[in-house]
Amino acid sequence: MIKHSLFAAFSSLAVLVSGPLLAIDRGDPAAGQEIAEAQCVACHAVDGTADNPEWPKISGQYVDYLVKSLQQYQDGTRENAVMQGQVADLSAQDLRDVASYYSDLDGELYVPRRR
Repeated sequence: MIKHSLFAAFSSLAVLVSGPLLAIDRGDPAAGQEIAEAQCVACHAVDGTADNPEWPKISGQYVDYLVKSLQQYQDGTRENAVMQGQVADLSAQDLRDVASYYSDLDGELYVPRRR
């Protein structure tokens, strides 16, 4: 009984301590909007709902997914000449800001169900 209580107490403490460490810094959506209006709107539109099917709709997308995608364009893991050029000079904070801006917008995020 004591072992179970100690395990539960330490497990709860571990979750409380690690929670903030796992959370991504969401960035500043207002700063992200300024960057988006200067660099992203030609393809993704100001509201993240691109009209061209070649460009993804990014409004409402998960912020961590957007940050990771932008980082991958920057480091060359994802290859797209246009995107790589757009993010080349952005700081890590800029990436979080842009991701936060588009993530906060209403979107049509579609997550398919597994069968």
